[in-house]
Amino acid sequence: MRINHNIAALNTYRQLTIGQGAAAKNMEKLSSGLRINRAGDDAAGLAISEKMRGQIRGLEQASRNAQDAISLIQTAEGALNETHSMLQRMRELVVQANNGTNNSDDLQAIQDEINQLKTEITDLANRTEFNTKKLLNGSFGVKLDSSSTATGLTNIPGAVDVSSAAKNTTYTITVDESDNTITIDDGNNNSQTIAVADVKDVKGVLNFSSLGIKINLANSTDFTASNINGQTIVTNNNSQELIQIGANKDQTLALSFNDMRATALGTATVKVNDIDVTSGTQTFNERLDAIDEAIKQVSAERSKMGAAQNRLEHTINNLGTSAENLTAAESRIRDVDYALAA
Repeated sequence: MRINHNIAALNTYRQLTIGQGAAAKNMEKLSSGLRINRAGDDAAGLAISEKMRGQIRGLEQASRNAQDAISLIQTAEGALNETHSMLQRMRELVVQANNGTNNSDDLQAIQDEINQLKTEITDLANRTEFNTKKLLNGSFGVKLDSSSTATGLTNIPGAVDVSSAAKNTTYTITVDESDNTITIDDGNNNSQTIAVADVKDVKGVLNFSSLGIKINLANSTDFTASNINGQTIVTNNNSQELIQIGANKDQTLALSFNDMRATALGTATVKVNDIDVTSGTQTFNERLDAIDEAIKQVSAERSKMGAAQNRLEHTINNLGTSAENLTAAESRIRDVDYALAA
């Protein structure tokens, strides 16, 4: 007996199996909405799609980061708006005190209000925070104290703000007692010298603006050559308050705010916290100069904040556009075309 193969039936069965498999795949695509459900559907397309998905999620998170940064800046700027108002009132009081018709009781009443305003300026700077981070007391941004600086500052009892300084740089401090000057040099022909009243009794903020360095002294300091010469300030790349504003590495925004307390605002010789209209140790011009300089410092800080906020708003717009375009590109690779699948 010989059994013959039914070739037509076998061919029909094979075609049926292929059709059922294709129908099952199409049904899976239609039900999931995806053209690629597993690597076997399109290995290269899957790899490209997953990479794009990582970028999209990174862009979306970066946008949220930028929005958080704007909220932080708005918090700080709102506090400085009040600082501005208090400084304007203090200026008004200092002008009022410079009037020969005032007696000692009048001057004391004026000073009492000035004292309250000075206290509130400092308290406001100390209280202003975002997500428990203090913003205006000098600790937000790049700060190195004497214990954390790589090679010393052991004789400087204060904080060093290097938020605008070059990174990975060693600055050397030199004192000239003969003319009461202090010099900071980076060893690359970049240096700045400032004059002080007496290097043996330095206090307040030493601002080396061209180098981006401020030394905020906690109390009076003996800046003699024997104490200071050879001391160094070392900056690095890891001491910034960084906001990730992109999907990839090295796409960050560095934020730092200066000390906005009454002890830090003012001129080199008279700080806002030192103003006393009942004392004969300060002239009217010195008091007025101190407040005018403080107003200028607060204005500069608010201007810096506003510029950063505007930048972040543009960043958010760009991130949204990039995420939208990348999502469309990923969709063309990953998502199913219902007209073809049906």
